[in-house]
Amino acid sequence: MPEENPKAEPPHTKDEVALEMMKFIAVTTGYGKGAGAAGFTGKTSKTPEEYAEALLQLFERCRAVVRKE
Repeated sequence: MPEENPKAEPPHTKDEVALEMMKFIAVTTGYGKGAGAAGFTGKTSKTPEEYAEALLQLFERCRAVVRKE
């Protein structure tokens, strides 16, 4: 019988589910990173603090969605 990988366990709490959702959205969309388009856009990239704030806001939105019943 193959040994189970403890990292393969699904998240247990609603906050863990929200965190996994946030990570998926952030990685797949580049959420909060600012402009990444080719060419001149006139926008500067976000500071680390702005990026962190954007991720925290995304986490709160994910928590709200997961906690709806």
